[in-house]
Amino acid sequence: MKRQAYNPYLPLDTYIPDGEPHVFGDRVYVYGSHDKEGGEYYCMLDYECWSAPVKDLTDWRCEGTIYRAEQCRHYCEERQDMYAPDVVRGNDGRYYLYYDLSGRDGHGFDGPISVAVCDTPAGKYEYYGDVRYPDGKPMTRFIPFDPAVINDEGRIWLYYGWGLGYDFSDPSQQPMFHQVMSGIFNKTVEEIRSEKESVLGANAVELEEDMLTVKTEPKRILPATTMAPKGTEIYDHSFYEAASIRKIKDTYYFIYSSKEGHELCYATSKFPDRDFTYRGVIISNGDIGYHGRKPEDRLAVTGTNHGSIESIGGRYYIFYHRSTHNSLSSRQGCAEPIVIESDGTIQQVEMTSCGLNGGPLAASGIYPAAIACNLTNGKAHHLSATEKNPDIANITHDKEDRFIGNIENGTSIGFKYFLFSGNEKLCVTTRGKGHGKFLVSTEMDGSVLAEIPVVASEVWQRSEQAEIPGNGGEHALYLKYAGDSSISLLNIEFCCL
Repeated sequence: MKRQAYNPYLPLDTYIPDGEPHVFGDRVYVYGSHDKEGGEYYCMLDYECWSAPVKDLTDWRCEGTIYRAEQCRHYCEERQDMYAPDVVRGNDGRYYLYYDLSGRDGHGFDGPISVAVCDTPAGKYEYYGDVRYPDGKPMTRFIPFDPAVINDEGRIWLYYGWGLGYDFSDPSQQPMFHQVMSGIFNKTVEEIRSEKESVLGANAVELEEDMLTVKTEPKRILPATTMAPKGTEIYDHSFYEAASIRKIKDTYYFIYSSKEGHELCYATSKFPDRDFTYRGVIISNGDIGYHGRKPEDRLAVTGTNHGSIESIGGRYYIFYHRSTHNSLSSRQGCAEPIVIESDGTIQQVEMTSCGLNGGPLAASGIYPAAIACNLTNGKAHHLSATEKNPDIANITHDKEDRFIGNIENGTSIGFKYFLFSGNEKLCVTTRGKGHGKFLVSTEMDGSVLAEIPVVASEVWQRSEQAEIPGNGGEHALYLKYAGDSSISLLNIEFCCL
């Protein structure tokens, strides 16, 4: 069978969230932070780059570690984790990597934004310097976090910022706001009060050709919740984090994560540093908002989201990430095709299993269960970094196995999409104490087309085959567990009659 692409697009043991895709030459490169599988915190590992030929998005290769935290001059016990980066080609032909070296438990989030440089897109980067004012003072105005950068016909623009999903306009909440700002970002009350636009929000600043020195003071381009007008769309989708920038024809697209956390939104302008207008949501990692879906009906647990859009081989895609291990700290990159309409708008797209494949997956052969794009027991939640998350079905691992674990009665597992021929049989590989069956359908809670028996087993056990009736065509595939205790699902297998 021809090699196919599916989500996540990198190997199942690879966790590269915050993906910034860029086409350099005939390859697309993805730069992101690097989570540890099952890790206890975000961004614990060094930067690792992956790339693929523009003409074959099934053929991803690891370019290796391109930059280590220890290379940064700010590396210390309080600063050892590298957060979401971005890379741009400078006017000198070299490649510049912008990043934040930050810490854990509220340490080291006060900047500066640092830069590393390399002669090639995915070679060994070397520390270059920090973004600074002409007098050499580090540029730490507002919140220097989540840098994004663009070479706009020779002009270098840097975007950055952070926000909170809370409205601190109530005077009684100001002490808590000041405590957060001073404890995490090392901002004094005087600094906070001196910023009439608030220290929170998205910002743009132009850099000199040295890629470090700012030309003018940063400008606010989108507000956080604290300054967004109530009752407006931008208030409901105000800037939180994950700044990213693209220019398509004569329009600047600012992609960001809103205060909701799970969604990537976009705003557009004809100018790089002003007049940005909120336009909509591109994707949610719980499909919230897609066709009006409400938060309580999310199709997967939601968490942080970060990514961007890129034109690859004449087609646009949105890169984003999903959470695994019932945790915010093990995130995997995914991608979906999008359409930019003639008026510049982008309609929200849904999460799928086929992602970069260019169409549905063939209903033939074996697929890892971990490519499921929908996973819920009807009570999927938004993950918390500070509280224990409810223990529901999740994508996880055990040694070399990656699978869906803790599947209990009523759990629905969805794969989108497959191309059926109309004469398939399906079986599954499971283990666990549970005993019951999977109800097979092509719509969530739709008509049951087949039943696959599941027996209790301490080792992986392949089930009997179940015939899937139908006339063929492109369909989703849903497996809903009906049984006692819990089970794990390793893979699904299509067999032709």
